[in-house]
Amino acid sequence: MIIIGEKINGFIPKTLAAIETQDAEYIRQLAKAQTKAGANYLDICAGTSQELEQQTLEWLIGLVQESCDTPLCLDSSDPQLLLDMRGLVQRAGLLNSVSMETVDDGRTKCDVVFPVIAESKWGVVALTCDQNGIPDDPEIKLEIARKMIDQAAETGIAPERIFIDPLVTTLATKQDSLANFTEAIHLIHAEYPTVHFTSGLSNISFGMPFRRAINTQFLALAMAAGMDSAIMDPTSPSMQATLHATNALLGKDEYCMDYLQAYRDGMFEATPRT
Repeated sequence: MIIIGEKINGFIPKTLAAIETQDAEYIRQLAKAQTKAGANYLDICAGTSQELEQQTLEWLIGLVQESCDTPLCLDSSDPQLLLDMRGLVQRAGLLNSVSMETVDDGRTKCDVVFPVIAESKWGVVALTCDQNGIPDDPEIKLEIARKMIDQAAETGIAPERIFIDPLVTTLATKQDSLANFTEAIHLIHAEYPTVHFTSGLSNISFGMPFRRAINTQFLALAMAAGMDSAIMDPTSPSMQATLHATNALLGKDEYCMDYLQAYRDGMFEATPRT
């Protein structure tokens, strides 16, 4: 399971407060804690106004790279800004995100990003949306994913460098959100077996009480459907317990060794045992 740590994100109130007050130590601790918890990438999202986004990202990137060498997942709706920020990053990571949405000059976000990163080792998170918004129909999500993956291949970007996000909708507004999400994974995986699948886990529970219950069950069910990555909180004991238990149940953890080690390390408890 490829874990993209979600906590350095200005859309999270505590993180936004740290950004606004320039609390560098809080950001450093978020980077260290998520790395220690096993994050493969650290998502970095300013969550500020467009005018402040670039300088905020520059500040965050600098702090995180001072704290750890975990690869970064640069997160912005502005594809050109993502490309500009790469020059500050020491190791190739992920650009979050591209889609078939168009930018001001009429090109899609894929048109902007793919040619520039083709010869690099950078990967991308690719959202199944276009100018018509986020479709509910898994077949339409497949069509969008097909366009992005095929266009990437034409520029030399292998499917292994693409993390498709089928964009789960909020359960509070769409009762079939999980079914549509998992069906999209099945359809896309059938055509592109080496592409990765990811999701911002907490999106599904927005507006619902006791969100942790929904998020953990979504993680387990999505993993069973083929999701092999998640933008999540790796420091959460409940998320860690669900992730390791699901891997074991799916036969992806030989002799349950990872599960047992995580338990011994106290990863399933709010306060690790000594």
